[in-house]
Amino acid sequence: MNIFIAIDSFKGSLSSLQAGNAAAEGIRRVFPDAHIHIAPVADGGEGTAEALVGALNGQMQSVTVRDPLGRDITSQYGIVPPHTAVMEMSAAAGLTLLAPQERDPRRTTTYGVGQMIRHAIGKGCRDFLIGIGGSATNDGGAGMLQALGFDLLDGSGQPIPYGAAGLAALREIRCDNAMPELAECSFRIACDVNNPLCGENGCSAVYGPQKGADSAAVTEMDGWLARYARLVQSVFPAADPDTAGAGAAGGLGFAFLAFLNGTLVRGIDLVLQQLNAAQHIAAADLVITGEGRLDAQTVMGKAPAGIAALAKQYGKPVIAFAGSVTEQAKVCNDHGIDAYFPIVRGVCTLEEAMDTANAAANLADTAHQVFRLLQLSGTN
Repeated sequence: MNIFIAIDSFKGSLSSLQAGNAAAEGIRRVFPDAHIHIAPVADGGEGTAEALVGALNGQMQSVTVRDPLGRDITSQYGIVPPHTAVMEMSAAAGLTLLAPQERDPRRTTTYGVGQMIRHAIGKGCRDFLIGIGGSATNDGGAGMLQALGFDLLDGSGQPIPYGAAGLAALREIRCDNAMPELAECSFRIACDVNNPLCGENGCSAVYGPQKGADSAAVTEMDGWLARYARLVQSVFPAADPDTAGAGAAGGLGFAFLAFLNGTLVRGIDLVLQQLNAAQHIAAADLVITGEGRLDAQTVMGKAPAGIAALAKQYGKPVIAFAGSVTEQAKVCNDHGIDAYFPIVRGVCTLEEAMDTANAAANLADTAHQVFRLLQLSGTN
């Protein structure tokens, strides 16, 4: 039996690799000779760099960058062979880096994201995979561009301040001092939202409030971004603020598209492509996936749904394991997951369920029982 296992992390409990190993342990109790390939996965958000570095024999890098409020912090990203950088923008400009009272997208910057890119270029990287979920920012990527050498200037020819409010002072964009190596770079951006830059579905209106913006700030930022987009179009005529995903990460998607010729790709598709998952799935008899919580949101671009969709292209059955399962998870059956199983095996506290050792044992035991049933049904 050939089995492909690609389980997303059970956040706060099991890493993707730990979950995969636990499932494999349970399977081997029934089929000790099974050929099992475990692929650590993520959907382009938190854990993507770690998953790809682990799967592709890469190395994590540490670099000092500025956080969303301009304070020095140590961030990490990965480099996988030969010279591909794998980053999460949230490592430098994420909402979780700020205390609730510090959240204000008029002030927060993506400058640290540009510093990570600059560092990776110095390490020889020219191919970039960047997840842009979880941002604390709404600066249209201005901070990142400044860190990469683009000049965003006010009426006096001085660099604009950090944050969305800095865009209010923007009068000129110059590209003369941008890093020349950028012309050699490719940027594939893991993006699972379709928001344009501005308007009622734009980044300010939809995501601004969760980043600390009140209604007045949302209106201001939307206007600043609209004028920013017009200035960008005067330099890059093909730039389109209405492109699906331009509003991702507070307009960072727009900056990648306009300035860096980036490509926006669904996160899980990008990860599966890097892992050459199609080849492994094509050779498999059965595909195992899962995540910490299966619910209606699972089918909205999350890892298990992406894996199941790819598996169905090859006609493969798919089983999912999850820490918890909601009533709405039944929609997963309509999106390629043939059967799913919660792993909690008795009444317990949330803390007990999420304990790493308990979760691994529960996952292994559940996989063991499922595969005993498969054995009885004649699967081999």
